[in-house]
This record gives sequence, C-alpha cells and structure tokens, in this order.
Amino acid sequence: MIQFGAFGIRWYGVFMAISMGIGIYFFVRRGLGTGVDEDTLYNTALLAILGGVVGARLVYVLTNWSYFAHNPGQVLRVDQGGLAIHGAILGGLVAGMWYAWRRALPFWVLVDGMVPGACVGIFLVRIGNIFNGEILGHPAAILGGHRHPAQVYEMIFALMLWFLYWWQVRRDRADGVLFWTFMVAYSVLRFISELFRDNPQYLVHYTNHTLGIGIFTLEQLFTPLVLGISLAALRWRQRLDLHTLSHGPRWTPELAQALRKGEVNG
Repeated sequence: MIQFGAFGIRWYGVFMAISMGIGIYFFVRRGLGTGVDEDTLYNTALLAILGGVVGARLVYVLTNWSYFAHNPGQVLRVDQGGLAIHGAILGGLVAGMWYAWRRALPFWVLVDGMVPGACVGIFLVRIGNIFNGEILGHPAAILGGHRHPAQVYEMIFALMLWFLYWWQVRRDRADGVLFWTFMVAYSVLRFISELFRDNPQYLVHYTNHTLGIGIFTLEQLFTPLVLGISLAALRWRQRLDLHTLSHGPRWTPELAQALRKGEVNG
C-alpha cells in the first residue's frame, strides 16, 4: 500500500487492523449490556486478539511446516499473510477464557460478542488476499479456463454468517449459542469454499478440471472434527441454558462473584 524504504504498510495488515477495530466495537457494545466496565472489556478484547494472532500464526506454521522448517526466518512474517482462522478462534478463546476466569466475567456472553468481528474479519481479510494474490481458486473449464474467485466466494459466505448472527440476536438465545452456531455454519461453508481453492491435497487427490473443484485439502480433513465439537458444544449450551432461561437468574456480575467465592451453589 505504502512503502517507506524498508518499512511498508501492506493491504493485508490494513484490512486486518480495520476488522479488529470493528470487532472490538461490537464486542464492547454487547459487553456493556452485561454490566462489565468498559476498561475491562477493552482489556479482554485486546488480550483475545493477541491470543488469536498467536494461535492463527501457530496453526498456519504447523500446517505448512515443510516450508517453515527450511525458512525459519519467515515464521514471524505475518505481514505477508498466513493466518489460520481456526487457530485465531482457538487462541482467542483460550486467552479470553483465562482472563474471564481471573476477573469473574460472563465468558459465554462475551464470546457471543466475538462473532460480528469474526464475520467482518473474514470479509475484509479476503480483500487483502486479493491484493496479495492469495487464496487462488482452481482453473475451471466452465469458466473458460479462468480460476474460481475463491476469495469472493468466502466474502459472500462471510455476509451470510453476518446476517445469520443478527437474525439470531433478535431471539432470546442461550449464552454461547450465537458463537457455536457461527462455528457450525462456518465449518460447513469453509468445507464448501475449500472445494474451489487450489490448495495442496491430502489422502485423496482428486480435481475435476471441468468444474474446477478438488478434495481433500487439510482444512477439509479437519472439518469433521471441528464440526463435531461445535455441534456438541452448541447442543450443550442449548440444554444447559434452557433451564436458566426458564428459571433464572441469568448472569450478573454479582452472581459471578458469589459463584467464585462459593457463596452460591453452582
């Protein structure tokens, strides 16, 4: 985007920063409704982002170890792209869970507030991928030999996830249901988008050159595991909170403190 000698500002980083800012805005706005003070919410968001970046890069490096083993100097070059969203979610969850436990925060309520930022992040970062010439699709005969616009497909999927979230927000969903619904829907949509990505294939090497689709990428192989965990967690949150929705009370800062001190039987 801009180059000052050895220092450069890249489109990928700019879109990543914008998505983080938008994500923090929605996270804090939702969190304020729980009674948590603004400073604590910003601290939680920043810690989750830090954990997310570390997790995203770690998973990307591990899944591309054959390259990074011979190019260790590239491990920290996140400015050139290379962040795995599942690693970002896992890293953000771990960091956020630790901080929420330390501060007696409503973890699942706050996790639901991460979803808008994730949707925006997927959308904007794919624009950065276009500038970087990344996430290329398979060439397809039905497209006259041109590649599938895989980045655009994922931008459309991000919009679908965005509207799904806000459709659910209008209903009284159990805490955590919004997040795990996002994970279920994203896992399915990501599996579909991987069909069009020109990524390395594992176990089964099959590409249909007419349609421009192929299986199985590493992401697709991991999808059943992520989807299974997400479905189980979604069902768990729905069952657990059905009782709370019916009998109350729902989370309050005072209740959380009492639970931490053992004053209330959890």
